[in-house]
Amino acid sequence: MEDAERQLAQFEETWSASYPVIAQAWRANWARVVPMFGYPSEIRRAVYTTNAIESLNMTLRKVSKNRSLFTSDEAVFKLLY
Repeated sequence: MEDAERQLAQFEETWSASYPVIAQAWRANWARVVPMFGYPSEIRRAVYTTNAIESLNMTLRKVSKNRSLFTSDEAVFKLLY
């Protein structure tokens, strides 16, 4: 945990002038972010992967929800592309 905070401080020193909102967001949500660092890397990777997959699924649902019928598989791929 201390290492994560040191890394954040280093990020702030380097980038806060150009990207102040990023460091502020991390600091504001630090209590919610820190517990994630307590998990083994395999668990963290699974959570990150799950979030990315859910984000993709949400995007695909958003694009296709108003379409009830597709003439072919190719039509679906063209819409999603």
